Amino acid sequence: MRILLALLLGCTMAAPAGAAWPERPVTIVVPFGPGGGADIAARSIGRWLEGRLGQPFVIVNRGGAGGEIGFTATARAAPDGYTIGVITMPNLVTIPIERRAQYAVEQLAPVANLVDDVGGVFVRADSPFRSLADLVAAAKARPEAVSFGTTGIGTYAHFGMLALERQAGISLTPVAYGGTAAMRAALLQGGLQVAGVSMTDATAEMQAGQVRALGQMAARRWSGTPDVPTLREQGFDVVLSSMRGFAAPAGTPPEILRRLSDAIGAAAEDAEFRRMAERQAMPLRFLDSAAFAAEIAAQQTQYRTQWQAQPWRERD
Repeated sequence: MRILLALLLGCTMAAPAGAAWPERPVTIVVPFGPGGGADIAARSIGRWLEGRLGQPFVIVNRGGAGGEIGFTATARAAPDGYTIGVITMPNLVTIPIERRAQYAVEQLAPVANLVDDVGGVFVRADSPFRSLADLVAAAKARPEAVSFGTTGIGTYAHFGMLALERQAGISLTPVAYGGTAAMRAALLQGGLQVAGVSMTDATAEMQAGQVRALGQMAARRWSGTPDVPTLREQGFDVVLSSMRGFAAPAGTPPEILRRLSDAIGAAAEDAEFRRMAERQAMPLRFLDSAAFAAEIAAQQTQYRTQWQAQPWRERD
């Protein structure tokens, strides 16, 4: 009996870390406010993971500072598999490049990417700007009089604004918001003239006739908005998107990371999940842990080089 008990204990001790995971609810930190693309992606995959892994996945919104507050919360959490977070590109890598951030990219272990969302330039439906050319003409006539909303310095929308300024020879006034939902609200209420929002984030408002898209920051027109011209078609070489994926604190057991990545990959291949994603205007682009880590590293190199050549804000 003692021998059998010893063998059983030995087997238990030899079990890989995270083998019983998850045994309680898992938190998903969203680095922006409720209602935006990152929040929708987190809630969608959270419901899938709950059904797949048998425990609740609880959404916690920690918006602010272009995502830094939420990224930091994930990076500083215990690496036990019970906290993961949404990470968005490029701001995950640009924030530590441009300033002394509270986190380092290396403090996060990539799990998987789920969404790749094309950027867009939007105005309210009754705006005098009927085209990108109208916006440019107004900005040339009155420099810095046109406000352009983003979710913070170093986000894809901010880079899109800078590229448009540089190529058109104009100067806009940037206004940062804690999330796309707050920015869309400001646009609809008339407190903001132009918003840099992903095409999918503004789908509902477009369908309701509340906003108008002046252009999309894509190499080719997104299938969801085939009538909206790209910025390239209008003479501006601006191609930018927001990748939305997931990471865990560095040091999280590899088995847990693998199970999470596999489950997210299964969602991206599941017919019902894909139909839901289409209804939510959520363009899927799954990358597993290794591929996502490689993409993050590539963008780190790209934006470090850009920062050295042309900083996008004043250096600290």
